[in-house]
Amino acid sequence: MKQGLGRLVRNHVRRAAIAGGLEAAHLVARSGLLPYARGRGAIFTLHHVRPRRERVFDPNAHLQITPDFLESAIQALRRDGHRFVALEDLPAHLNSADPRPLACFTLDDGYRNNLEFALPIFERHRVPFTVFVTAGYVDRTHTLWWETLADWLSSSREIRFDFGAGEEAIATAGLVQKQAAFDRIAAHIHGGDEARAVAVLNHAVASHGIDPLAITDRLTLDETGLRALLESPLASLGAHTISHRGLAQLSEEEARREIMASIVRVEQIAGRRPASFAYPYGFRSTVSPRDHRLAAELGLRIAVTTEPGTLSSSPNLHGLPRISLNGHFQSPRYVSALASGIPFRIAAI
Repeated sequence: MKQGLGRLVRNHVRRAAIAGGLEAAHLVARSGLLPYARGRGAIFTLHHVRPRRERVFDPNAHLQITPDFLESAIQALRRDGHRFVALEDLPAHLNSADPRPLACFTLDDGYRNNLEFALPIFERHRVPFTVFVTAGYVDRTHTLWWETLADWLSSSREIRFDFGAGEEAIATAGLVQKQAAFDRIAAHIHGGDEARAVAVLNHAVASHGIDPLAITDRLTLDETGLRALLESPLASLGAHTISHRGLAQLSEEEARREIMASIVRVEQIAGRRPASFAYPYGFRSTVSPRDHRLAAELGLRIAVTTEPGTLSSSPNLHGLPRISLNGHFQSPRYVSALASGIPFRIAAI
């Protein structure tokens, strides 16, 4: 219990420190210092775009922003001199004589709210965007374990989960215990055989009346929804694998199959081969140089990570950084600070 409380306190302290650092970076950027940190611009990562919802236990709050914040982020970037380009057109713009920094918007996983709430804002401001499609979500064959786990923990006071040595009882009565259980199970899923761990989770929640595939259906766009999205000339689709497993944990053959099958599925939906790809999760332990190579060999023009940073003139086009628009930091000042590149320069010192 004490360990879980300490983790919760550390998370609050960390968020406060990040917010303070972003405020400082915003002031530095406004003063005109470190202009080179901006580089050629930035690619932004979004997930859910929907009105704020009150949920007592919400471990995925960082994955959702409000429509109002998305609009204010676009306005802030425009005020700061950014020009908005489609992700697939990025290579042609990186060495442009136009000195204005670039901004690309991407949305991972293909949530229904991307069509309902994000699209009208992008259309109002004439901003192109790319939605990365996980084919297993489109076809209702795979589940979003982080959403399943959040629903399970929200309604439980104790759970039983098999980490590989038999079922273990875990107390989940309070917020501290729920967060500790979420973090432990998430680490287990990321740390080994992800498919097996997710299957164990799905089996466990079924006895509590939770249908993981129903969550997938409720939250993500099907083929019809994605085609409705594509009626906008500003929208494009990118590939995001079939199962949304971290590629670095897979064999080369399986990773290649995940990428190629998702390319084929997106082409079936969009009527043209996707030019871009997003690595599931996208942080360092889930993406390897081998995966960069596979993306290039399979003909993808661009592949993006979630490693934070701005763009150089000659980046690795199959390992591009992205900046998350995080639900915990929904301020246009923070968007300007992140786009300035200053926080990443400071972190690298």
